[in-house]
Amino acid sequence: MFLSKRTAAQLILFAAGIAMTVFGVWRGEADTVLYKAINLCLECVGIG
Repeated sequence: MFLSKRTAAQLILFAAGIAMTVFGVWRGEADTVLYKAINLCLECVGIG
């Protein structure tokens, strides 16, 4: 069973996205992103 080119490309991009997400979490970048998101929200609301 052969996959179409579009389906193969989608699977490759999906696997690359999962791999990059796992690598980012492994490096501890999730905390950094959450910290920056919280600060951005507080600045937009005007609390911080």
